[in-house]
Amino acid sequence: MATPSTVPVDLSAALVLAPVPLADWLVVLPVASMIAFGALLMMVRKSVRLQGTIAIAGLALLVLLDAGLLWRVMVHGPVTMVMGRWLPPFGIAFTADLFGAVMALVSAVVALAAGIFALTDIDASGRRYGFFPFLMLLMAGVTGAFLTGDIFNLYVWFEVLLIASFGLLILGSEPEQIDGALKYAILNLIGTTLFLIAVGYLYAIFGTLNMADIARKAGTLRETAPLTTLTALFIFAFAMKAAAFPVNFWLPASYHTPRIVVSALFGGLLTKIGIYALIRVTVMLLPVEREELSLMIAVSAALTMLIGALGALAQNDIRKLVGYLVIAGIGNMMAGVAIGTPAAVSGAILYALNSVATMTALYLVAGEAARLAGAWSLSGLGGLYRRAPWFSAASFAFFLAAAGLPPLAGMWPKVVLLKASLDIGAWWLAASILVSAFVITLALGRVFLLAYWRPLSGPAPKMPGEDAPAGDWRIVLPLGALTFLVVLFGLLPEPLLDLTQRAATNLADPAAYILSVFPQSAIERGALP
Repeated sequence: MATPSTVPVDLSAALVLAPVPLADWLVVLPVASMIAFGALLMMVRKSVRLQGTIAIAGLALLVLLDAGLLWRVMVHGPVTMVMGRWLPPFGIAFTADLFGAVMALVSAVVALAAGIFALTDIDASGRRYGFFPFLMLLMAGVTGAFLTGDIFNLYVWFEVLLIASFGLLILGSEPEQIDGALKYAILNLIGTTLFLIAVGYLYAIFGTLNMADIARKAGTLRETAPLTTLTALFIFAFAMKAAAFPVNFWLPASYHTPRIVVSALFGGLLTKIGIYALIRVTVMLLPVEREELSLMIAVSAALTMLIGALGALAQNDIRKLVGYLVIAGIGNMMAGVAIGTPAAVSGAILYALNSVATMTALYLVAGEAARLAGAWSLSGLGGLYRRAPWFSAASFAFFLAAAGLPPLAGMWPKVVLLKASLDIGAWWLAASILVSAFVITLALGRVFLLAYWRPLSGPAPKMPGEDAPAGDWRIVLPLGALTFLVVLFGLLPEPLLDLTQRAATNLADPAAYILSVFPQSAIERGALP
């Protein structure tokens, strides 16, 4: 009969034994709160009025939690919490650094703005069929993707937000929505499958899925493992998610079909998840391989921004026009990834933050313009300046921000990216950024001339579901808040520029990120290789 062993077991080699500091719970509370609010909303989904109040309260809480997390990271550096108290790489880690925390906060702010706008855009039927629970699930996926420190867990959060996006996309079950959802689903499922294949390939090479562990081991495996092939797989998968050339045709075919607030959430948030993942994997985990594939990324970036700009100029439907502006912005962000210097990556992050707010706002502007003038097409729009001068002024601010014109927030990321391009002699990439910005200026100038300055002949037809009075706070508040943000960061860009530069520097040198996941004490006692 076996006797009990008297050999002491050092649990500290496998488990986190120290109590978790209360502030560290901020890493997981944003995701947990969204799941909890989603479950609560499902329980009250027949109470259509109560749903909106609960959802707005949940999104406001998300903004506060993400703001607290960003403050914690700015003061103390990256913060890590592991599930089940198992030490990485065995336990799934949530790790918040500056890049993830600031992306999570800006996403929460625009989700709150979109949630308030949805109080007018989503009717009782849409609420009963689950708009607000789907929105909570979407934000759980978005926030989880920004904060996870495990690459398979990143795939899981992609799946969560994808499931939520399917539900939001077909809300209403109109034939146009079903057609758009089919295109969206097929291309995104292909991209997700490629992502999963790449994750499996990565696990076979590294034997770990923890991002900090991968960053530690990449240098030792570079000579023997096919890391360039692995990186190419990740780039292609994330390019499909972000709608980059040559796999961007699904976005303008689907983003104009759902309710406009859903389009705003998709245009502002979902494509940026692909860019976030691309930056995280290629800049922090596999930088040498990114450099080897930089020309391919740069060519894709240039074609993406030019196709997006030209596509916007050719559109008559303002929803499709904004969809092409989203694509053009993705090209600019990919240019920063292609260059790869800390300054260029800082420009890509800054562009992503601006794009989250500006693209969300442009879709909301399109919805309000259609409500006021009774049409989605430029040929049917007109007279908006005379009918709603303050709305027209806000629209003009967003147009300037989207085109990258002074003095608003969209100018600074383009300046940073242009300088980074010229610093390495990539004049053709800088020229692509400038040409794209010029064509976008023409496209948005055309919108302002036709939809705002041109008089509307006859009374405006009523849009289906229109029930918001003029000056409704549910429209004024979100558009006013987003206008304030793009003006504020245009006139006072230094804090955001400093933050994105710090975020880019930490990605280029992830020592603090690694130390957050693997404390120095564990390395010193030999518990880690």
